[in-house]
Amino acid sequence: MTDRITLKEVADAAGVHMSTASRALNEQTRDVVNAETVARVLKAARRLGYTPNPLARGLRTNRTMTVGMIIPDIENPLFGPIIAGAAARLGSDGYSLLIADADLKDQASVARVIETLIDRRSDGLILATSARSDPTVAELANRNVAAVLVNRTADASPLPSIVGDDHEGIGLVVQHLVDMGHTEIGHISGPQTMSTGHGRYQAFLSWTQSLGVEVAPTAIEEAAWYRVEAGLHATSALLERRPDITAIVCANDLLAMGAYRAVRQKGLRVGADVAITGYNDTPLLDLLEPPLTSVRVPYRQMGSEAAGLLISMLSSDNGSGSPVSLRLTPTLSVRGSSGPHS
Repeated sequence: MTDRITLKEVADAAGVHMSTASRALNEQTRDVVNAETVARVLKAARRLGYTPNPLARGLRTNRTMTVGMIIPDIENPLFGPIIAGAAARLGSDGYSLLIADADLKDQASVARVIETLIDRRSDGLILATSARSDPTVAELANRNVAAVLVNRTADASPLPSIVGDDHEGIGLVVQHLVDMGHTEIGHISGPQTMSTGHGRYQAFLSWTQSLGVEVAPTAIEEAAWYRVEAGLHATSALLERRPDITAIVCANDLLAMGAYRAVRQKGLRVGADVAITGYNDTPLLDLLEPPLTSVRVPYRQMGSEAAGLLISMLSSDNGSGSPVSLRLTPTLSVRGSSGPHS
């Protein structure tokens, strides 16, 4: 195995002192070094194949150069791109990402995982596990733990968050179904304890009202969780109660897959008798029959933005910082599951 190139070797190759080389290689201190010297150091580092030593950097800054990320369901495919985006952004700045899975239905479990990551001296946290009412969020802010919420928000959260614009996303779906001639539109909502479930439900009510579509309470069914089985049970109950429904807006893709099963169990055809839409546009939806129309959210960007915000907080020593909310713009992937009203 090749020995790691040291900072001293870079400094010697550039003809400068080690401290000068260190400042030139650090984006945050580079401006105090002569521009010509910076260029010479960077050229030497590239030629030698130098990469910073995270352990040594951590010793200098009293950091472990690790960030903990907690997700609520490691089997849910939407979290893969979020993790990938965060890992890439953190890695480019010398940080390693630790992934932890926690049961969102057990807030004590979430709290234990958070404490474990803090005990292991993670420099900061990225949380995809926040419920709307989550005392952990306020506690982290009070303890000055650098943390960012991703794909979830908490009511009156003191922590910054990076989420998709669910109001806009649901609007794209409802407008599409109305354009297809549907007037009897139902909704399979996510759990109302989650910001995604509650926000998409509220957006559904807002958009149907603004577009002149009457939606009775009987046209809405709350799923117990974001799982295929929950989507099956919720859709079965909805169609039993409202057989006149011709289109169903599901709060995520897994619920929509369950809705496929429920529609077929009723002897109906997806896309022809009942239009179905999902949310998240997770991979391989085009392999369903018919392919699922779904709202595409830039989840890899979401992970990258969350990591970048956390790095900024750590670099400026602002702790949790002031609340910042970034909403990423979604798009609609129209496929065969949302055919016109016959």
